Amino acid sequence: MATTTPTTIAVPLWRAAHGRTGDKGNRSNISLIAWAPEFYPLLITQITEAVVARAFAHRRPSRVQRFELPQLHAMNFVLDDVLDGGVNDALNLDSHGKALAFLLLDLDITVPEALAGHLVGAEPDSFPPEPWRHA
Repeated sequence: MATTTPTTIAVPLWRAAHGRTGDKGNRSNISLIAWAPEFYPLLITQITEAVVARAFAHRRPSRVQRFELPQLHAMNFVLDDVLDGGVNDALNLDSHGKALAFLLLDLDITVPEALAGHLVGAEPDSFPPEPWRHA
């Protein structure tokens, strides 16, 4: 008897998670929080330190660290040396790390089709999600 593998779909990360970003000096801190607990294992497997380092390669991070927060279905990435020296040293106009979560949330992830109903943005009224409605 042949086994079947579940069908998967590729979606932008923002449909499965949201993010918060902060900065301190030349370090950016990006939190990634699953919209639904079911997405957390997918985030752990697919959004690794190496994936984040590649996504931010143009900013030349000297180190990327991931800290897992399973009770919150979240993770926190710390990227060193990505803010052009920090707010006071950078020559560009926006050296804050505040918008960097959007770069991360633009990545694609693969989600089992069975979880498609938990993705945000699938229906016009589904964003932002209402967490109390998740079964």
